Amino acid sequence: MIQVLPLNSATEEKNISFSLGELVAGLRELLPDDGVLLEEEDTRPYECDGLSAYRQLPMIVVLPSTVEQVQEVMQLCHKLGVPVVARGSGTGLSGGALPHPQGVVLSLAKLKNILEIDPAARTARVEPGVRNLAVSEAAAQYGLYYAPDPSSQIACTIGGNIAENSGGVHCLKYGLTVHNVLKLKVITQQGDMITIGSDALYSPGYDLLALMIGSEGMLGVVVEVTVNLLPIPETTGVLLAAFDDVEKAGIAVGEIIAAGIIPAGLEMMDGFAIQAAEEFVQAGYPIDAAAILLCEVDGTRQEVEEQIRLVREELLACGATEVRQAEDELQRQLFWKGRKSAFPAVGRLSPDYYCMDGTIPRHRLPEVLKGIAEMADEYGLRVANVFHAGDGNMHPLILYDANKPGELEKTEELGGRILELCVEVGGTITGEHGVGIEKINQMCVQFSPAELAQFRAVKAAFDPDGLLNPGKGVPTPRRCSEYRTLHKGHD
Repeated sequence: MIQVLPLNSATEEKNISFSLGELVAGLRELLPDDGVLLEEEDTRPYECDGLSAYRQLPMIVVLPSTVEQVQEVMQLCHKLGVPVVARGSGTGLSGGALPHPQGVVLSLAKLKNILEIDPAARTARVEPGVRNLAVSEAAAQYGLYYAPDPSSQIACTIGGNIAENSGGVHCLKYGLTVHNVLKLKVITQQGDMITIGSDALYSPGYDLLALMIGSEGMLGVVVEVTVNLLPIPETTGVLLAAFDDVEKAGIAVGEIIAAGIIPAGLEMMDGFAIQAAEEFVQAGYPIDAAAILLCEVDGTRQEVEEQIRLVREELLACGATEVRQAEDELQRQLFWKGRKSAFPAVGRLSPDYYCMDGTIPRHRLPEVLKGIAEMADEYGLRVANVFHAGDGNMHPLILYDANKPGELEKTEELGGRILELCVEVGGTITGEHGVGIEKINQMCVQFSPAELAQFRAVKAAFDPDGLLNPGKGVPTPRRCSEYRTLHKGHD
């Protein structure tokens, strides 16, 4: 069996040494009493993110309420050599915000102000603790919205979206976080404030904006974000198509794109996920279907009518047994509520579930679905499949019971093999959840030693002391050597 190497093994960490008393005293000088959490009952809620399979009790949690306080905390931690893990709302699913046992968890939850909305420039300046959905709610009065919409958008924050380069159900047409951000203000590990990007559409020099977005808190702490806003479409239309075979639904995804149609959203759920979501939300899904596709198009009324007609033709040609159009905005929202509630819906069917996040070329979707089903049977575990099908971003949900000895390890192994299948067909180990600690072994599969050396060089350029979110994202050479040896034995 391939073992998941522990985060704090000698393969990842160097010795950390500092005076705890000096750190606590320094933090209490910088922050109010309720801004420094030391007692276990106060720090326990920060022991994990949404990936609850990995837990680590924080040593200290700090909650600054101003950018200046963030900067001062970073300067103090740099001076004393203390690791720092920045944290948003904790909805991440890769263990990216797992605390360091000898470090500070820097919560940005109190930095939740929308600083400015500029309807003429179609931009918003926000602090990192602002919820994703709150941006669109604030911009709606100007006829604008923020396009990236993760399923957790009611709770996830812009800072966390930056860290993981989040997408959502509408990323096919409108892009990921990286495609919708103009400028960042960042505190470095040394405590300096830098601005990356600009209010213009282009900035000279290296594209550090793209580098910082998706860096999982390992290069700097984001304290302000300028995002692009888009006009709310004149109208939208949503089709729900049912299929009696999962592979037919996978083929339909490719055919819609090949027809020259770029839907605003193109989502897929298999039969297991359909039944769970319908029981949870009552979205009107056909529970006897092997798979459904949700296809949304937006634009002018004439554009939407024409594209709905073309999409319907493609779906029927690919073997859809039923195609329904949302009759009104209420039903459209209900269709999407079922999809966005898929994770908690599946969670009601099992004591635990493990959410994977890989991306594949669209045309390989049918064979990958078949491969996942075969591996699930091999491991004796149930898997519900939910996809951002239009861009090939898969979210297989592996159901397990952590109370059964060895079942978590078996689940992790199956998850790793699914990700490695994604790499094998030309895809990648993550689409929007990040690497964190969950996928750090699979980084050794996707990238060569030379490529990983370049990642480590970038990390060292921003964080030479290795104190920002250490042990995440980029594996050490030794870890890869050990994992490749185990991986070869498994093969």
